[in-house]
Amino acid sequence: MVAALAPRLVLLALLDVDCSITEAARRLGIPQPTASRWLAQLGAELGAAVTVKIGRRVRLTAAGEHLVRSAVSCVAALRDGCRQVAGERDPRRGRVSFAFLNTMGQRRVPELLRGFRLRHPDVRFVLSQGSGEEVLAQVESGECDLALMTRRPGCSQLEQVVLGEQRVVAAIPASHPLARRARIRIGELAGERFVGFKESFGFRKFTDDLCRAAGFTPRQAFAGEDVETVRRLVAVGLGVALLPADEQPVPDGATEIPLDPGVVREIALVWRAGGGDTPAVSAFRDHVLSAYGSGPS
Repeated sequence: MVAALAPRLVLLALLDVDCSITEAARRLGIPQPTASRWLAQLGAELGAAVTVKIGRRVRLTAAGEHLVRSAVSCVAALRDGCRQVAGERDPRRGRVSFAFLNTMGQRRVPELLRGFRLRHPDVRFVLSQGSGEEVLAQVESGECDLALMTRRPGCSQLEQVVLGEQRVVAAIPASHPLARRARIRIGELAGERFVGFKESFGFRKFTDDLCRAAGFTPRQAFAGEDVETVRRLVAVGLGVALLPADEQPVPDGATEIPLDPGVVREIALVWRAGGGDTPAVSAFRDHVLSAYGSGPS
């Protein structure tokens, strides 16, 4: 519905979250040349180009960045209205768009979905996962209804409820001299090869800052995108890692040790302030809050 009502605004909003023209066109269900023509026509109508080609990528110009701030807000409001209409038609068969961090998809999300579907079997879900910045952009643009991510302090555009804390642990190869320790100080890992997440991940910045506060810059040997891959890289002896604690069994060849002093990150359920909620979205939000003891039962 949104694409039919405001296609050029949707196209700009997609480009703003770092989609290529090809990917943005695919999401809108139009040919790539049509998307390029829309952008050219929009620039002609405004008297200023809204995009510029840099190498093989397209970036927003200053004029495009000015326009997209309004575009994102308009598209999000229009999407809310369309979803409310659809939800009111049949609240039992609504749709929930749910985003979450790559570091939270192994256990938490499947458990939440399984519990909800037992009581709401006909509600459809659109799931997406990514780095903290990617998930945040989806929430702010209205592309997703709810997100499971780390708390964002001082962000007036968001509503958020802290669900709990997640410990950070040191993952060490079982053959490493530190593997028999009951606790590890981060400073003791100085000089080690680190296995971690890509630089675009918020958890990577979080752990890099922890290391710098302990007096060293981590030497990154490998960078992955999910916790299980990083844990297995540690298990085969490719380095050490700072990871969110997981209740899954530790892979053979590795051990996970608490930090001294302890380090935690706050996990929150996040949604856009002032956004309209369909019955399905409201029901799922209540379910998540209830599952963590933060809301109605």
